[in-house]
Amino acid sequence: MTDVTMTVNGKAVSGNIEGRTLLSDFIREGLRLTGTHVGCDTSQCGACVVHVDGKAVKSCTMLAAEAEGADITTIEGMATPDGSLSVIQQAFQDHHGLQCGFCTPGMVMSAAALLAENPSPTESEIRKYLEGNICRCTGYHNIVKAIMAASGQSVAGVAAE
Repeated sequence: MTDVTMTVNGKAVSGNIEGRTLLSDFIREGLRLTGTHVGCDTSQCGACVVHVDGKAVKSCTMLAAEAEGADITTIEGMATPDGSLSVIQQAFQDHHGLQCGFCTPGMVMSAAALLAENPSPTESEIRKYLEGNICRCTGYHNIVKAIMAASGQSVAGVAAE
């Protein structure tokens, strides 16, 4: 067993975990933050994306012990301080960037990381960045529109694929 301490969504947390505990399991089971989804256990789907020290990470590929001392943000930490939706979350709602919602937390977290790196991405750059996230419902069209809108760009010319 290993003691681990980190900051999750602005709050110091700790736990005593097995060395093989994945960050996704620690977040979901240890902290009961179930917005981070685990869809494939093979790092293919991107439903488990969280931010570790500001970088998008598939939490099913990282051991919780590797996050010792890290600053973690999950989908639950994306809301504004008053509890309202973040700009990205609101854009997903406004532009119907979700259907079943299973992939949505990972998509939102990936979108936030993209916009932090590139505040005005092109449609092509968005599609390229989302290659590690799988959505089986939407066809990505409205997800791309939502990210364009969140970046303050027009969504009028976003092509359906």
